Amino acid sequence: MSDTKRTYDTLHMGRSSIDLYSNDIGSAFVDIKSFAAYVGGSPTNISVGGRRLGLKTALLTGLGRDPVGDFILKFLQEEGVETKFICHKPGNRSSAVVLGIEPPDSFPLVYYRDNCADIELTIDDVLEAPVSDSKVFQFAGTNLSLEPSRSATLFAAELARQAGTKVVLDIDFRPDQWHDPRAFGVVVRTALRLADIVIGTEDEINAAMLTDVSHIEFTDSVSDTQVKGNVDEAIRKMLSMGPEALLQKKGSQGVCVHLVDKQGKIEQVHAPGFPVEVTNILGAGDAFAAGFLYGYVKDWGWYKSARMGNACGAIVVTKHGCANFMPTYEEVMAFVEGYGGLEQ
Repeated sequence: MSDTKRTYDTLHMGRSSIDLYSNDIGSAFVDIKSFAAYVGGSPTNISVGGRRLGLKTALLTGLGRDPVGDFILKFLQEEGVETKFICHKPGNRSSAVVLGIEPPDSFPLVYYRDNCADIELTIDDVLEAPVSDSKVFQFAGTNLSLEPSRSATLFAAELARQAGTKVVLDIDFRPDQWHDPRAFGVVVRTALRLADIVIGTEDEINAAMLTDVSHIEFTDSVSDTQVKGNVDEAIRKMLSMGPEALLQKKGSQGVCVHLVDKQGKIEQVHAPGFPVEVTNILGAGDAFAAGFLYGYVKDWGWYKSARMGNACGAIVVTKHGCANFMPTYEEVMAFVEGYGGLEQ
């Protein structure tokens, strides 16, 4: 990876938003009195996280010509993320997310993505982006929920594979963004043949293999929705479709990296987490992805890269928001020193 001569370390494609997070931590959603405004959206968060660690990151997303879009763009430019490939979509709005914070396990989440700009990304937008000039192309499963973003994302992944750019899929299962949760599995399975690395939780891995809607336990909160299933079987099926690695996020337990060896057998690398007191779990997975990709680009190996991701995730769960609280490299190194370092 380090020998690959590309302008950008990582290119991220997908949603962006203004995130309104409850200032009244512990209060029920109906009792919230005020919100703090941050920037969010999974690929956007990862681009910021990678940049703060020291990677050269670029973002391909869509914004409306509206004050929310200006808010998002200003933040990204100040962070140093490459924004020249971001598209404005006249007639569409920048999206928003509203979140309640009731730790340790309740985080009611509401998306406002009707007529949103980032789902309007097209193949022409991809052709203007540096897919072949990046070491890694990363996208989220929500990209695939609607056209034209669906075909544009798959096209970008095809271009990346042709150019030798590594393709990283964050499963990113958001059931309220799909007309049928089984459709999520159908579409994601078509993307697996183009992915080198897949990142997801047990629920997301099961959702990617989902064929029976009775396996889903719906709740009022998108973040609490659970998908039942035999995750070990789902992992085997997923890896048989093409990816070389599947990173299974296990919260405080850390991450299990599932790898396919040359004989087709699955090997596992367990990278333990860092125990901390949780304030807000939203954004922790994106922080993990940013930290992991930093290590991956630097050729750190699976274990150390996953531990770097775990450290970033552990830091962010103690914070109030997502992109605005991504740690710097120096902050991560200071944090892991208290746990014996990344190699432990």
